Amino acid sequence: MRFCPKCGSVMIPDRKRGVLVCRRCGYEEPIDPEKAEAYKVKKTVEHKPDEGVIVVEEDVRTLPIAKVKCPKCGNEEAYWWELQTRAGDEPSTIFYKCTKCGHTWRSYE
Repeated sequence: MRFCPKCGSVMIPDRKRGVLVCRRCGYEEPIDPEKAEAYKVKKTVEHKPDEGVIVVEEDVRTLPIAKVKCPKCGNEEAYWWELQTRAGDEPSTIFYKCTKCGHTWRSYE
């Protein structure tokens, strides 16, 4: 991640032009070819409301664990994570994945 030397904001790569651009003040600088790999997107996640649940973490064992009952097997522990699946002014959605059976469900609280 590169920060703008003028205003301190995060600079965004413009790959078509081969420059980093500050969205706040407009400062631009060329992308160093040796560091170009660092500006590539490693993983993208697309989610549509009618699709199933998605997990952002590839290894769920790195996620925190909550004391919540699995609706499928009754186990009392599940990994959890939070995603903004609706508009920004709406509350986020909490997802759970059972530590025993792997069942995934969401909470709309």
